[in-house]
Amino acid sequence: MTRQLEDAADSSPIGAGRLAGIDRRSAIDAVRLRIGMAISLGLLKPGERLPDQEDVALGLSVSPITARRALASLAEQGVVVRRRGRGGGTFVADEPPRNVLAELSASPAESQAVNRLVDRRLLFECAVTHYAAINATAEQLDELDRLTRDMAESTDWSDYHQADEQFHQLVGTASGLGTAIEVYHETLAELYAYFIPYPIELLHKSNCDHVALVAALRAGHGNEAVEIARKHVDILHRTMFMGLAARTDK
Repeated sequence: MTRQLEDAADSSPIGAGRLAGIDRRSAIDAVRLRIGMAISLGLLKPGERLPDQEDVALGLSVSPITARRALASLAEQGVVVRRRGRGGGTFVADEPPRNVLAELSASPAESQAVNRLVDRRLLFECAVTHYAAINATAEQLDELDRLTRDMAESTDWSDYHQADEQFHQLVGTASGLGTAIEVYHETLAELYAYFIPYPIELLHKSNCDHVALVAALRAGHGNEAVEIARKHVDILHRTMFMGLAARTDK
């Protein structure tokens, strides 16, 4: 019963259809889509080892049972393979079935909805960054610095995404905007439910924005901090799955 409740409670914007015009998907299908698209786009390479099941769940912000069922389904369809023993785990198949990967793609309605969500986050990000430059405490800035170091030392996309989420949540908290922070955090959570795995090298480059942002906040340079935050979020229009998928259609 506990597992049933956990699975029922596990929801994402992809599954819940909370955004207007978006396709309804189960949480399991949403995870299948996110991993499948990462493979189709070459972000996850043939033979690449995925993080452990629990880390996949944490990195994709779903429950462990949802991650387990999604990976099991992908394994049944030959998209990933599971190996036992020392050096075992779940790996991207050497030749994932193209027909299965073709089914694991976002619809135009989903892409449009996520673009609107990025715009919503963009407005929030500029506001919380402005006030974080005014209100952030020394302790909060030190913690933000620590999270940038964690991201720099991350060895896979799951570890990185977990620290990244904590980083942006803390920027929101540091703004001191009261109950408005809850709305910002909700928007973050909705958007994180769409992230797909990325090569750690690309994520490490993205972390340079975090480092620059903390430096601007610590110096009290509000305008500079806001511009860093704006560019950091705006690029999601081109680098989240909808932008990447659009380029592959050309």
